[in-house]
Amino acid sequence: MSPEVNLPTNWSATENVRWKADLPGRGLSSPVVADGRVYITACTGYRERRLHVLCFDAASGKKLWERQLAATGSTTCNAKTSIAAATPVTDGERVYALFASGDLVCLDKSGDLIWYRSLAGDYPLITNQVGMAASPILWKELLFLPMENVGDSFAAALDKRTGQNRWKLERSRGINWVTPQILMNGDRAEVLFQTEKDTTAYEPETGKKIWSYGANNPSAVVSAFTGEDLIFVPGQDFVALRRGPNGGSPTSVWKSSKLRPVYASALHHQGFVYVLGHAGILTCAEAASGKVLWQERLKKGNYWASPIAADGRIYAVNEDGVTSVIKPGEHPTNLSTNDIGANVLATPAIAGGAIYLRSDHCLFCIANNRS
Repeated sequence: MSPEVNLPTNWSATENVRWKADLPGRGLSSPVVADGRVYITACTGYRERRLHVLCFDAASGKKLWERQLAATGSTTCNAKTSIAAATPVTDGERVYALFASGDLVCLDKSGDLIWYRSLAGDYPLITNQVGMAASPILWKELLFLPMENVGDSFAAALDKRTGQNRWKLERSRGINWVTPQILMNGDRAEVLFQTEKDTTAYEPETGKKIWSYGANNPSAVVSAFTGEDLIFVPGQDFVALRRGPNGGSPTSVWKSSKLRPVYASALHHQGFVYVLGHAGILTCAEAASGKVLWQERLKKGNYWASPIAADGRIYAVNEDGVTSVIKPGEHPTNLSTNDIGANVLATPAIAGGAIYLRSDHCLFCIANNRS
């Protein structure tokens, strides 16, 4: 979700394109924007063994810098994904980029190297022959790593300034792509890691387990999220949880077999939950009760990117690069469909009055033309 307003409703490969920048290679990572800069990752070369981190000026699209490194871990992955699948994260001063090869790099906003780790070198039993894609997240001085896989499977918190482990916990083995989440329980934070076996909250500073829930066989792809003082966990059933007293185990408020996100993470917005199916069916349900209110068929195609909400609208982009713009309500309105004519699997980013769309080969900045 984004508080941005005055976003465009209509665009194409040329209309309302503020700028377009070429990328050196493929990637499924989303762009991230901070302090007037856009960061993104890509990969090139034989078996995608050349890894790239790039920075663009958000206003003009000028490339400010590009850094490259060689993969030290396996670059075997499904052809649909990429070694540059995890989205980087930034605090505005530094950018942290994790690749599916287990290479993790921290650069400052000028592109200078702060630290680097070969996780495959540190933990050589890491393996995911399909391709890892879960993204790291930041909280205060900690960088959280989701490294659940069929080999050396773990969750870790790193010191963001040095890259050294603060804590590391063994996790259940299995192919997994879920990005962790930071949840606020009053003034106390919890970091949530999820696999198909369980959804577990830990103390961010120590890694101590707070609670765990696995009754709904959680998704190994789609992230949990919060809203209405509830925690929504997709899985075999889509479950809404309420935290237990004094940090105890949560209880189920409602569950639904009608809400089935497949690859795109679901969205909570203004009291409603929106679930986007792979074939483009957008379903709206009451967040408080799980009651399904409506379904809307979007532009035909496959949907991998997660829907986003801003400016009173929902934006959902399919693999062909066509974005449907929906005005939600009791009776939803499909305001427009906008085709950039490029393959898109990455979730868009919104910042500075613009929508950033990442295709296989280009980064688009979509914004209303300035008079």
